[in-house]
Amino acid sequence: MTGTWDLSSVRASYDTVAVDYARLLGTELSGKPLDRAMLASFAEYVRADGRGGDRAVADVGCGPGRVTAHLDGLGVPTFGIDLSPAMVAVARRTYPGLRFEVGSMAALDVADGVLGGVLAWYSTVHTPTSELPAVFAEFARVLAPGGYVLIAFKAGDRKIRLEHAYGHPVGLDVYWTPPDLIAGLLAGAGLAEAARLVREPDAAEKGPQGFVLARKAA
Repeated sequence: MTGTWDLSSVRASYDTVAVDYARLLGTELSGKPLDRAMLASFAEYVRADGRGGDRAVADVGCGPGRVTAHLDGLGVPTFGIDLSPAMVAVARRTYPGLRFEVGSMAALDVADGVLGGVLAWYSTVHTPTSELPAVFAEFARVLAPGGYVLIAFKAGDRKIRLEHAYGHPVGLDVYWTPPDLIAGLLAGAGLAEAARLVREPDAAEKGPQGFVLARKAA
């Protein structure tokens, strides 16, 4: 499938901020125990599937690879995909033992039904709600039966325009999405909700943060 919304501004913005983004957020997970708990649970569910150890997880919208590396360290083979070539270059330099590819979550260069999991760690926040059904259908396409998807997102119902971020000019729309809507759209793609978490924002965040774990029918 091919996304119908304009991704050029997203790509250009993340190409611009890649180095500083990696520097500023490199250790962010260390101060977020609930976020780490969701990643650990996701990894355990993927491993619990009888073939989990043989099936990779795709971290779509992986950025500089910090969450890719964290998840790989939890015992599930993980590779990263990102729209931004500059982000992928940073990830490859930082984690030379892992695989990173340039690509779009709207059109994954992955065969049908081969992945044990798909992680979208805040990578759908620049996606208009109208485009999410097609994106989630793409996640379902590449997942093996019984595979899992974990979506991290900004929980709410608004859109913010960013013109400056990480010390650079950017052009990004950021979408805050209700957890019920995320879960419903996943269900519409054949991915049944297994768990969700909504936590309050920390000092650097502007609102609640949401996480939905879903599973493709076995």
